[in-house]
Amino acid sequence: MRLVTYLDMEEEKVGAILGDSPPSYSVVDLAAESGGELPSTMLELIAAGPEALTIARQVLGSNPKSKSTNEVVLLAPIPRPPRNVMCVGWNYAEHFEEGKGRRDAGDSGDQQEMPEYPTFFTKLPTAVVGPSASVQLDPRVSTKLDWEVELAVVVGRQGRDIPEERAMDYVFGYTIANDVSVRDVQRRHGGQWFRGKSMDTHCPLGPWIVTADDVPDPHNLRIRSRINGELKQDSSTKYMVFRIPRLIKELSLGTTLVPGDVVLTGTPEGVGFARTPPEYLEPGDMMDMEVEGIGHLVNPVVEYKG
Repeated sequence: MRLVTYLDMEEEKVGAILGDSPPSYSVVDLAAESGGELPSTMLELIAAGPEALTIARQVLGSNPKSKSTNEVVLLAPIPRPPRNVMCVGWNYAEHFEEGKGRRDAGDSGDQQEMPEYPTFFTKLPTAVVGPSASVQLDPRVSTKLDWEVELAVVVGRQGRDIPEERAMDYVFGYTIANDVSVRDVQRRHGGQWFRGKSMDTHCPLGPWIVTADDVPDPHNLRIRSRINGELKQDSSTKYMVFRIPRLIKELSLGTTLVPGDVVLTGTPEGVGFARTPPEYLEPGDMMDMEVEGIGHLVNPVVEYKG
């Protein structure tokens, strides 16, 4: 099931997508079509648990009313995450290797060997935008704007100290993320990436959440990015160094995860700063992030003029 948050006549709603390809996509208002049994926000739907998903599937099987997605505006599936988006750095060995010799000395010590434990950082909730939303490049801050396609995990249950063997039970579903990064700002603050990863609009998410039951193996999905139609990244989630159960285990050690938490699982090789010569985004560029089984997340780059 593909779940969306969308604007319909300026009203924010939660819905499910029908159709197999973009021309035929339509959206069902789950709260309305369930007669009020289902909530009207994604966070409430996630927190409602498996019973809510059962009702949603029943709604979709009952020939519900729907609207073409051309008549509404798709937002990020979780427009306002409950707290910072959690991210994993260096989770594909090839991406780690391509950055060797290109990272500044202050960039987490210009790590030379893959770390034994996952490297975590966060992005502010205000960085989140949805599909088709503009990603801002502010030339007063930097022009070294970069792309990173990632599989994002949405947490479905509250939990702490979650063992690896039970970790997948806590996954609600998956979406696509673009970990847009301002590279020089990312590196100038003592190797702490938070500042250069958290600027407004620099965390596109979407276009929807695919529920976990419809993604049989999240560790075997093709993952690609294109800039202006040119393929830049082309890999598979099977090359993750730290798989999703390990990430959930590490994030939940001594820390409570809550429904609606979003975890970005890392990006493969092919980012702009590691190319020869380096490539950075410019106003007018179009970014297309793709994850097999989920779809495409497309966002334009625009200049921020204040």
